[in-house]
Amino acid sequence: MRVQVEADREFWRGQLVAGGFTAVPRWTPRPVAGVADHETTVPEDVAGPLRGLAQDLAVPLDSVLLAAHAKVLAALSGEREVVSGYVPADGGRPLPCRLTTEPPTWRTLLLNAHRAASELLAHQDFPVDDLRRELGLTEPPFEAVFDPGGVGGDLAEDTVVRIGFSWRDDRLVLRLRYRTDVLDADCAARIAGYHVTALALIAVGPDAEHGRQGLLSAEELHFQLEGLAGPRRELPDRRMHELFEQRVREHPDAVAAVHGERRWTYRELNARANRLARALLARGLRREGVVAVVTERNLDWPAAVLAVFKAGGVYLPIEPHFPAGRIATTLTRAGCALVLTEHGSTTTLDQALESLPRIGKVLIDAAYAEDHADDDPGVPVAPDQLAYIYFTSGSTGEPKGAMCEHAGMLNHLYAKIDDLELGEGQVVAQTAPQCFDISLWQLVSGLLVGGQTLLVEQEVILDVQRFVDRIVEGRVAVLQVVPSYLDVVVSCLRQHPRELPDLRCVSVTGEALKKELTERWFAVQPGIKLVNAYGLTETSDDTNHEVMDR
Repeated sequence: MRVQVEADREFWRGQLVAGGFTAVPRWTPRPVAGVADHETTVPEDVAGPLRGLAQDLAVPLDSVLLAAHAKVLAALSGEREVVSGYVPADGGRPLPCRLTTEPPTWRTLLLNAHRAASELLAHQDFPVDDLRRELGLTEPPFEAVFDPGGVGGDLAEDTVVRIGFSWRDDRLVLRLRYRTDVLDADCAARIAGYHVTALALIAVGPDAEHGRQGLLSAEELHFQLEGLAGPRRELPDRRMHELFEQRVREHPDAVAAVHGERRWTYRELNARANRLARALLARGLRREGVVAVVTERNLDWPAAVLAVFKAGGVYLPIEPHFPAGRIATTLTRAGCALVLTEHGSTTTLDQALESLPRIGKVLIDAAYAEDHADDDPGVPVAPDQLAYIYFTSGSTGEPKGAMCEHAGMLNHLYAKIDDLELGEGQVVAQTAPQCFDISLWQLVSGLLVGGQTLLVEQEVILDVQRFVDRIVEGRVAVLQVVPSYLDVVVSCLRQHPRELPDLRCVSVTGEALKKELTERWFAVQPGIKLVNAYGLTETSDDTNHEVMDR
């Protein structure tokens, strides 16, 4: 007897101290305290083969059901190792059951679940709660409970959902009892559906690799891909630079871009971009030829970017302070033919070009001074034509070039214009370094609606008080920062409260935006919206916008 107790104790100690907690997603927009039930019948053409499979493997049907449950929990949590409560056959308090979805096939997953359940039941009489208290474990061990016998019962305080199976009129019935402050009826039905789908996949192909199979129904797959998508907008049959040219014709003397004391009107910015574009064409730039732009963040930068688009080329941003080796690698991988740069930005660039004699260097001041017309060049540019290449860090640590087309860029710019409610005369702060894709929308989105771009110097950004002053003085309406910098701004505003009279919207991207920071922002600036944004360079930047006013 003593040997058994020691064995029980050792087993449960290993289970409890292994750590890991499987949380159930909070899937309801309107939490309401209470408990509800959802029932669904497992189709007979699924239940029958499952019973046959259990007999062939000499395991109880409960183990098959547990394998499906493990797969669902793994899908919900994104973890391969999951912990669920397990109700013994005679009922009673659920015991923590540690499961893994590492085994590749349904059959091996099922056998692993059977082994885990068998070990648990062999030690079920041990007072697990007493050992938890002895070990000082106060957090709940699980949120989901698996009840293979369908015993039922009330949800414990720490339980979010209880999955039970029972036989009724010779039909296998799944009953899901859940807390309505965590799940709503639709989401509960989806979780039940995942269990049925997993069981169906086991029934038709026990030797299939479950990692290659999804649990979503056709209806939910459509909802995930289409129902959650943003508005479908008809894009104008023009490119970004052509829409800018239209704004130039409508208000040529409005201010387009500001940097320090320098201010360029739409007419001035367009004329300079046109002269640069013609300088590139005169040097043989062809359709989708790659042009690197190596400048500081000043007014020549937007002129150079527009020039590349106007000439039908591909914009490749490179920061002047990058090491020569990195610049050379980027130029080579992108197949770059020309570099637009300026005096003061060529130190490491010149070192890189020493080994790349075929790449031509064009100084912006010299190109301005050449005898080129300053009217729009009118080079045809197709929507599926390559617009830009951004080199990201890459999953392997080696930089990789992400290539995006004009239509994708325009779609993203209009998403920003719509969701951030950009309009004529409004100021967009340009804060991001050139090598980040977010720098592009910050640079040009305002130019599509008759707005103004304010280029904020890096040294100003590094001094948060100066930065807030610049936002106020520049009458910025739309700003984008990363959450860690927003945290600094909030702290500054709490210490030195002030009005931000023109700021209407702050976009936050690049990192996870936490609830606590969101609450702090609205505590100091309740009238200024936050847009939680995120996306991939490969998808033309942000693909998700959550506009929040509280």
